[in-house]
Amino acid sequence: CDHKRAYDNDEGLNTGGMGTFAPAPFYGEKTAQEVFEKIMKPTVEAMNAEGRTFKGVLYFGLMKTKDGYKVIEYNSRFGDPETQVILPMLKTDLMEIFEAVVDERLDEVNIEWADGACVCLVLASGGYPEKYEKGKEIIISSEIEDRVFVAGAKLENGKLLTNGGRVLGVTNVACSLEKALELSYDDIKNISFEGAYYRKDIGAKALKV
Repeated sequence: CDHKRAYDNDEGLNTGGMGTFAPAPFYGEKTAQEVFEKIMKPTVEAMNAEGRTFKGVLYFGLMKTKDGYKVIEYNSRFGDPETQVILPMLKTDLMEIFEAVVDERLDEVNIEWADGACVCLVLASGGYPEKYEKGKEIIISSEIEDRVFVAGAKLENGKLLTNGGRVLGVTNVACSLEKALELSYDDIKNISFEGAYYRKDIGAKALKV
């Protein structure tokens, strides 16, 4: 589940995503099956019927409406920051899945997922998604480096500098959504650059489910 609005309580302009968590408690087996039958399966069957069989990552951007889930967009790539909470939960070797897709034997692969939950918090440049400055030095504690995904940044003269609107994501896997949120919010306090901001309510709605 992604949070598109820039600020807490879903206020502000839409962004590329200010934070994600997985799994989503409101997206259960019944909903997943309905989405598969009404959206995913027809999409794949239509491509096959046109002789355009797709081998790769087909990303379905969905939004829940009063009439059920609707497609916002398709992307033929991993979504950002959604992937930052999906892949850490994947127990099966990703390369094994890639090779099976290429060889058309995906049905032979047992894809397994870890228990628990994963959270990614996005740290953005001040002013994003409108006008923002670049070139701000980023300071990251060495203790959390392995839990940080760098996005809108660059290395210059040995320093890590901001170079985009969504600068980086902090990701943690834990036994529960509450714990994953706690760890990520603790970690993000160990990163700093001028003008940095992040949403304080990622996953809050899911905790009420």
